[in-house]
Amino acid sequence: MTLIEINQLTKKFGDFYSIQNVNLQIAQGEVFGFLGPNGAGKSTTIRHLMGFLQPTKGICTIKGLDCRKATAEIQKFVGYLPGEIAFIDKITGQQFIQFIAKMRGLHDLTRAHELMQYFELNATGLIKKMSKGMKQKVGLVCAFMHSPEIVILDEPTSGLDPLMQTKFIELIIGEKEKGTTIFMSSHMIEEIEKTCDRVAIINAGKIVAIEAIADLKKRKSKKFIIEFQNEQELSRFLEEPFTTEQISPTQVIIKVQGNVQTLLSTLSHYQMMDLDVISQSLEDIFMHYYDVGGQES
Repeated sequence: MTLIEINQLTKKFGDFYSIQNVNLQIAQGEVFGFLGPNGAGKSTTIRHLMGFLQPTKGICTIKGLDCRKATAEIQKFVGYLPGEIAFIDKITGQQFIQFIAKMRGLHDLTRAHELMQYFELNATGLIKKMSKGMKQKVGLVCAFMHSPEIVILDEPTSGLDPLMQTKFIELIIGEKEKGTTIFMSSHMIEEIEKTCDRVAIINAGKIVAIEAIADLKKRKSKKFIIEFQNEQELSRFLEEPFTTEQISPTQVIIKVQGNVQTLLSTLSHYQMMDLDVISQSLEDIFMHYYDVGGQES
């Protein structure tokens, strides 16, 4: 069942297209990544989903409701973390959380306190004195504290230190197990890889690819740095049918996609000093999408 649907969504500011003909469908219980460099159109798309912008063309719906016409109703069951949170600086983080809870009609703050403890957030200080990371934690508490069935997150780990980024990933995995539907924008490939079922890649306002994370992982390759005992051994190995790059008189980089058994069997006939493995990241796979400047579709 499709819960979030975006059809031909286009937003034009003057002569500039912020996004153009964006089409996405997110299924119930799916964690969907929205990946692209800064300025690619991620936040503009999300603001349309939250009903904050009037599209130049196209429509987006959540549970069949028009995001522009039914904003108030949609926000009852959606958790949202904006890329730039509009805080009331003269109150404490705790007061802000209570304020958002009151707006939602949420009387039981048990989940909010659980999330504050989980993210090691002391929310008693004034927001204006908080670091970017602490403000981000406040935003995450507000997004998840009412246990929404759908969560929309715009750059959710911005400002978080590596430990909190890891805890965020664990939170998303836990929500996924509960069946929560999550739409999450990011420019950090690692968090998309670890949490999402599928990912859409946006560049220069256009969707250039939609891929299943499992399929992308299958396309990942490994690189091996091998140091042979001497130059003669390396010279002999270079005649083997592998993709190689010589980096020193005795060292070579070998790229292998798929099963490495053939390489390992071949290497058993050579004298080696060392072998290191460099796993290809999803970033390596995605880079050509970023390089096309939105010209693919």
